[in-house]
Amino acid sequence: MSKFNIKNSINSFSSLGKQLIAPDAQLMATIEDERYHNAWFTPQSVLQAVTAIGKMLNEADLENWLSKYNLAKEAANKKVGLILAGNIPLVGFHDVLCVLASGNHALIKASSQDARLIKVILQKLVDIDPGFAEQFSFVERLADFDAIIATGSNNSSRYFDYYFGKVPNIIRKNRNSIALITGEETAEQLFKLGHDIFDYYGLGCRNVSKLLVPKDYNFNFFFESIEDHKAIIHHHKYNNNYDYNKSIYLVNSNKHLDNGFLMLKEDERIASPLAVLYFGYYDNLASAQQTLEQQAENIQCIVATAPISVNNQVVAFGQSQQPALWDYADGIDTMEFLSNL
Repeated sequence: MSKFNIKNSINSFSSLGKQLIAPDAQLMATIEDERYHNAWFTPQSVLQAVTAIGKMLNEADLENWLSKYNLAKEAANKKVGLILAGNIPLVGFHDVLCVLASGNHALIKASSQDARLIKVILQKLVDIDPGFAEQFSFVERLADFDAIIATGSNNSSRYFDYYFGKVPNIIRKNRNSIALITGEETAEQLFKLGHDIFDYYGLGCRNVSKLLVPKDYNFNFFFESIEDHKAIIHHHKYNNNYDYNKSIYLVNSNKHLDNGFLMLKEDERIASPLAVLYFGYYDNLASAQQTLEQQAENIQCIVATAPISVNNQVVAFGQSQQPALWDYADGIDTMEFLSNL
């Protein structure tokens, strides 16, 4: 794509979106096969991720999103190295999309946990518009890049800082999401919260790993409302985590609540182990907001209906794993970064 054309890109991306919402036989075969490469990537989870991206790539949202940036120019064609995470299916797609939409070239280092889906989907984009073939490359080792976007852990971020600190970069660390409970939620809202907790087995940074609840909150109604998510315990890796953490709590006499597929434990930390949800109490909404503000650097998004004013993204119950195009990881505007290279 020697000349960058936003309208053509929007048409191509929205065409791709339509294909992802209704996967063809080839894509369905890939979705089914992922479980043999990564046991967490069940057909249900992978299909959910694929169709979520499909819905995200609608023409109206693409136009709204891209209209905010100064992209009507000759393609900058900077080489942007992307180190993608692999914790949930296609978690790195948005970074790839941003590089392509900004007219730059993506040097993609895919995660070994999620190396196949992204290739199949980008090939579908090339089938729609062959010009995109010039805009990305899959690499084993990053070299000759003008900028870096890297997603990893708090440990790997130090490594990334060391190696990539001299070029323009976005380096992401560990984050988790929190739900603010008022005690006035309906059973339907709490069931939807179950999706924020259990979708992708809780492996994503947008998954809720901690609840903030009012003093003297009774968890019985919460447990009743999420009961229909209980089938998660039949996944062997999730079940292994549940059994392991339960045995640790029992051996150490750690006080906790347990409904047979999820444990709740009072804890100041945000990032809970799999099959465990941490919780903390608050006195009033002002004190809850203060807690959220203190933890802002560690929070990806907040699930809440209460009227709070925070810097982190706030979403409704059930929406944490359905980000829009402009819901950037860590609140860093990736497109602004790319358009200023």
